[in-house]
Amino acid sequence: MVHRMDPRGRALWIVCSTRFRRRHYSVPTETTCVQWTRWFILFHSKRHPDEMGAAEVSAFLRALATRGQVAASTQNQALNALVFLYRQVLGRELGEIDAIVRAKRPHRLPVVLSEVEVSRLLSNLIGEPRLVACLLYGGGLRLLEGVSLRVKDLDLGRGEILVRDRKGRKDRVTVLPRALDAELRQQLEHAREVWQDHVRPGSCGVALPDALARKYPSAPREWGWQWVFPATQLCDSLARARVRHPHRAGVTRPPRRPHHDDLDARAEPRWPRCAEPTRSAVAPSR
Repeated sequence: MVHRMDPRGRALWIVCSTRFRRRHYSVPTETTCVQWTRWFILFHSKRHPDEMGAAEVSAFLRALATRGQVAASTQNQALNALVFLYRQVLGRELGEIDAIVRAKRPHRLPVVLSEVEVSRLLSNLIGEPRLVACLLYGGGLRLLEGVSLRVKDLDLGRGEILVRDRKGRKDRVTVLPRALDAELRQQLEHAREVWQDHVRPGSCGVALPDALARKYPSAPREWGWQWVFPATQLCDSLARARVRHPHRAGVTRPPRRPHHDDLDARAEPRWPRCAEPTRSAVAPSR
C-alpha cells in the first residue's frame, strides 16, 4: 500500500519545482533532477535531504558506480542534481564538496553510419516514422525537435526549418530537405484535417510555451501553432487525452509532472542496467 508523503516531503517537491520554473529549465531537466533526488532519498531509507550532507551524497555516488555500474556522465548528472537540490532548494552548501570527486569521462570515438547504412535504415521505415527520420537526418534535428515541429516552423518556400526554444533555450534555423517537399505537403494536409475536425470546433487546442496561451487565448486553436505530426487516434474528449509520445499529441494538456507519492512505497531504489532516470515523454510545449 502506498502512503502519501509527509508535509515536509511535499513541501520539498513544491519548492524544487518552483526553483526550476523560475530559472526556465526544460521539463526533461526538471524531471531528471527530481528523479535523482527521489533515488537519493530512497537510498538513505527515506531520510529528509536536510538531515544529510556530503557524506551521504558521496555514499550514493559510490553506490551508483559500484552497484549500478553507471557511466561517468550519469554519475556526474546525479551529482549536479543533488548540488542543485542543496544550493537552490534547501539553501545551503553540501560542505566538503571538493571531497566528492567527479567521475572522469572517457574519450570515445563517435559511431557514424555510412550513407549506405542510412539508406538501408530509411528504406525500412514507412509513413510518419520515415518522414520524421528523414527530417532528423536531412535537417540535423534532435528527436524532440523533429516530432514537436509546428506548422509555422516550416518554410517550404525558402527550404528552412525554424527550431524554437530547444537545448539551452535557443532558436536556430536549419535546412529543410527539398526531397521531402511533397511528403511534407501531404503531411500538412493530414494535420489540417485533424485541425479542422477536432481542434477548431471548440477543444482546448495545443499546448503553448510559457504563458502564450494567456496572452493569446485563441492561439492554441490557430493553424500555425498546430503540430506537424498530430495524433492519428484521438480520444472522445481531446482535452483529457493522455499523451504517450511527443509526436502523438495533436491536442494536449499541459505536460504531466512526476508523481512522488510513492516515496514510501519501498525502502531503496531498484538499480536498472543503465541506472539513469528515464525522461518522461511529455507533450511538445517548448
